[in-house]
Amino acid sequence: MSAKDFLFELGTEELPPKALKTLSDALESEVRAGLAALLGEETLKQSVFTSYAAPRRLALLVTDLATEVAESRTLVQGPPANIAYDKDGNPSKALEGFARKCGASLDQLTEVNGKISFEQVNPAQPVAPLLPEIVTQALDKLPIPKRMRWGASRAEFVRPVKWVVMLFGDEVVPCEILGHKADRHSRGHRFHYNEPIELFAGREYVAVLKEKGKVLADFAERRELIRSQLLGEATRVGGQVVIDEALLDEVTALNEWPVALTGRFEERFLEVPAQALISTMADNQKYFHLLDDAGNLMPYFITVANIESRDPQQVIEGNEKVIRPRLSDAAFFFETDKKRSLESRVDALKKIVFQKELGTIYEKSVRIGKLAALVATQIGGDAAQAERAGLLCKTDLVSEMVLEFPELQGLMGYHYAQNDGEPEEVALAQNEHYMPRFHGDELPQSRTGIAVAIADRIDTLIGLFAINQPPTGSKDPFALRRATLGVLRIIVERELDLDLRSLLEAATAQYSGLPAQDSAAEQVLEFMLERFRAWYEEKGISVDNYLAVHALKPSKPLDFDRRVRAVAHFRTLPEAASLAAANKRVGNILGKAEQVGTDVDEALLSGDSEKALARQVTALEEQLLPLFQSGQYEQALEALAGLQAPVDRFFEDVMVMADDNAVRNNRLALLQRLRNLFLGVADISVLAA
Repeated sequence: MSAKDFLFELGTEELPPKALKTLSDALESEVRAGLAALLGEETLKQSVFTSYAAPRRLALLVTDLATEVAESRTLVQGPPANIAYDKDGNPSKALEGFARKCGASLDQLTEVNGKISFEQVNPAQPVAPLLPEIVTQALDKLPIPKRMRWGASRAEFVRPVKWVVMLFGDEVVPCEILGHKADRHSRGHRFHYNEPIELFAGREYVAVLKEKGKVLADFAERRELIRSQLLGEATRVGGQVVIDEALLDEVTALNEWPVALTGRFEERFLEVPAQALISTMADNQKYFHLLDDAGNLMPYFITVANIESRDPQQVIEGNEKVIRPRLSDAAFFFETDKKRSLESRVDALKKIVFQKELGTIYEKSVRIGKLAALVATQIGGDAAQAERAGLLCKTDLVSEMVLEFPELQGLMGYHYAQNDGEPEEVALAQNEHYMPRFHGDELPQSRTGIAVAIADRIDTLIGLFAINQPPTGSKDPFALRRATLGVLRIIVERELDLDLRSLLEAATAQYSGLPAQDSAAEQVLEFMLERFRAWYEEKGISVDNYLAVHALKPSKPLDFDRRVRAVAHFRTLPEAASLAAANKRVGNILGKAEQVGTDVDEALLSGDSEKALARQVTALEEQLLPLFQSGQYEQALEALAGLQAPVDRFFEDVMVMADDNAVRNNRLALLQRLRNLFLGVADISVLAA
């Protein structure tokens, strides 16, 4: 089958930088899906897809694309053969209607598997005329939250469209896309080569744009060029550039012909907390900051220009002029904020509503403080400091710096608390209570920070559930799932012996009159324990290990985690499968019994198998009790693995449901004690074979 290269390029005004890569990937995915539906996956395997994305263009090159859709045959089935003709041999109306539908004569119809059928031949057809529709549908499916119109056009896209290139081989595919007729003319760099560039072959696209148009169309190539330039500039001034990958992607999406340049700012600004300066440079100006060998911020920044200037010093000076007033603002806010203590800002929180049914930020802070004191007491922290830190933990929200740079909340609270002379742990908690801020983020270190972090999240969880606003499948406006995982991570990774149920009940007691308050603690507990499922799936631990522990609903996260890990270890033992099956069998037997006790009468035991199992169960009850109490679940399950042989022999030799009621009940009691031993860790009967 013959093949040609297919090139599509959509030229636009500057595309949203944070969405550029997403749009490019989606365009490739949708066009690929359209071509697969047309040609079939097997035919499409010979083709190679390459996406290109730059500030003013989205492009896709498909090399070795089949030039035609191969002939195919489709069997269309109609009415049953036994009703196709009447008793006189005349065709029925159903048969005639089927023939008309297929555009066929009666003699072209055949019988297949008892039904009148027609083999429809789909002739081969050229691919080129079908490409515009595939591209149009792909563009319509791009993840664009809000489309726009421009001029008198009725076309809609994320930005105004300026040109369209569509080549199949060396020929233009005639069509109109988003109000523009396709041709072979791309455009060069807005400043270096703002002229049409004629294209004759898709494979020349990247090279022609680069050499003639001063445009690097390949997103990955551009990103790595910027990275190398950043590293080179940092070396030149003796620093280490901090390359945030999200910022690098954004800068890559802003530049077609990137050139990194290093600027400088006044050292007096270094008296401002470094993160404030970094936020100013990164968020507002898209600059990269530099650190010295000791990890301290240096008075330099690296900007990436979209032009190769003949006088780069002018570009540098222009950026220095822009950043100076922004850094001056940060310095002014910092100095102004330090004139007032965090404590003096507490009353201002009374005017800020957290949630209309849950009160103000001030009321939330009071609740956080009291709950944090309880947590601190339980984890060996200072209750008074925890309550103080909780009361102050939201006060930096009304500072000038955080109002200007919301992403600095917590960090500025730390600096202002230090300035106020607050105890070090109270100061640390101002920032630490927001940790972890995102998946994989660092956890709070101080006991006070841990207490406030847990209290803040639990208060929010209880409050929202108590007013019947839990997360739904698609909406979680208060990030309750993230809050839950934060609490679980803190407790498990910091190895804290905290009971969620008691904390949730204490948090609930601080509210009054909420519609679902009575059931909130249990609802939140179940919600939080359910989050463990995703936690373990991410760690590669089988979900049935989680289910085995969840069946018991232990409310201490650290204890929950130890049990799950113990079950995962137990699964590696050769006895595991047999004992899991035996536990399932025991569970089924006990489930059918009305009342089962745990008192076993030795006089009613008969046979070596039954007596041997009873002896081992009794011995293990004494041996395992201290292991259960100390949370040594792996050792407990290893000991229980020794029951495999006696349990198997018991079921081979003993009829549990004996006719004699006393004997039957005695055997059920033995099985109940056996099952209770395993339930000291988990319900292993749910483990898959």
